[in-house]
Amino acid sequence: MTKRLLNCDTSDIMAMTKEELKVSIYASEGRTVLTEVAVVKDPIIDGVTNGEIAKFAGADLILLNAFDVDHPAICGISSTDSQPVKTLKKLTGRPIGANLEPVDDSQSTMDEKEEIGAGRKATVHTFKKANELGLDFICLTGNPGTGVTNEAICNSIQEAKRTFDGLIIAGKMHSSGIDEPIVDEQTVEQFIEAGADIILFPAVYTVPKFREEELLRLVEVVHSHNRSVKDPAKKVLTLSAIGTSQESSSKEVIQKIALACKSCGVDIHHIGDAGYSGLALYQNIDVLGNAIRGERHQLRMRAKSIFR
Repeated sequence: MTKRLLNCDTSDIMAMTKEELKVSIYASEGRTVLTEVAVVKDPIIDGVTNGEIAKFAGADLILLNAFDVDHPAICGISSTDSQPVKTLKKLTGRPIGANLEPVDDSQSTMDEKEEIGAGRKATVHTFKKANELGLDFICLTGNPGTGVTNEAICNSIQEAKRTFDGLIIAGKMHSSGIDEPIVDEQTVEQFIEAGADIILFPAVYTVPKFREEELLRLVEVVHSHNRSVKDPAKKVLTLSAIGTSQESSSKEVIQKIALACKSCGVDIHHIGDAGYSGLALYQNIDVLGNAIRGERHQLRMRAKSIFR
């Protein structure tokens, strides 16, 4: 029987299939922390990766941002290492994922467009490379100004479902430069139908007019779907994302966001990379974990040796 992620040792986590990881998160009842790391920036402390700092602060899952699968590199890991994802996994004992962006070049952006390399875009090629690199999950989303649309995300989910071996997270944390609703009920239903494992929503209070009632209504779309699904491994999970630089706000802001999102029923709490040098303030990662699961579980996840 799959353990709750709250109770897992590294040996448990590293042996999990994607289905077991999903059930382990689901069984933790809204007490899972995902921390984003910008791999192109030097770590905040020399001699250690930002991923290791995220683990120290309480991250259960680590998401790589600006990671190019054609030129895989993570600052803090030797540039001669051809498998930096697998190395980071050994260093942290945590599942590792990466953002891949479904850019829609047919759409104009509201501000100056941010051009990204082919190795960061969501394509069949990058999904296959993600398998080769050992990524446990991918997040189909968009950085500011990259021109990611919900339609492109939906198409990418279908392609990833056929090609990628791990879990698929899908959704936008903010506009990504496109003048469209960030998320609505129809979009959630389309993502579920396309085969997403985890639906991403902005965290409450992180984008204009996105409050608890909006998040609760959208989470209920997912839960309504799940009520007809008997197998926990086939249920769809939910994730709330702090992706608008508030990851460096005061601890009171982080606590308020975390508790509001948990009360709306999300399974995973994401905190972005916009602190200093590609990582949220590590104190705020700890504050987030403490808010959603209390100090006993937070200290366990922080302190437990990766050799267990």
